[in-house]
Amino acid sequence: MTSNGLLCERTGALSAVPSGCGIAPAKVQLNDGDVLRFGVNETIAVLHTPGHTAGSMCYLWRGNVFTGDTLLIDGCGRTDFQGGSADSLYDSVTRKLFTLPAETLVWPAHDYKGQSVSTIGWERQHNARLANTGKDAFVTLMAQLDLPKPRLIDIAVPANRNLGLHGI
Repeated sequence: MTSNGLLCERTGALSAVPSGCGIAPAKVQLNDGDVLRFGVNETIAVLHTPGHTAGSMCYLWRGNVFTGDTLLIDGCGRTDFQGGSADSLYDSVTRKLFTLPAETLVWPAHDYKGQSVSTIGWERQHNARLANTGKDAFVTLMAQLDLPKPRLIDIAVPANRNLGLHGI
């Protein structure tokens, strides 16, 4: 499910994960507002954006926000497992992500329609689940999705918790 541990073993890189998610083998436990430094004067700002999962994080770098499953193009991640919360997701998107400059590029983890990038301004105005929607309506919408359980979730979550390393 994840090759994070193997990548770290082979390269000497450090794993960075959301603090409080029970991923003990990771060397760096991230918190909202942390700054990751790399290269020559490069930084990535860490934004804790709970909702899809309790530990969801987004990363802001040079006018780009990498949103994982928190904010998708014209949608958002589901909120019905792994400590997810529609109430928290709404706040994360509207109070953190939608406050970024309109021209900020949005790079989600994936897209089901073949798109790879959007902008905060476009999502603020057009996102089918979040644009011009109040919190109560959003929470109701998310509760009514009735999505099937992900096929490999019972394998993926434990694998992610130990960085994909066996025997931990």
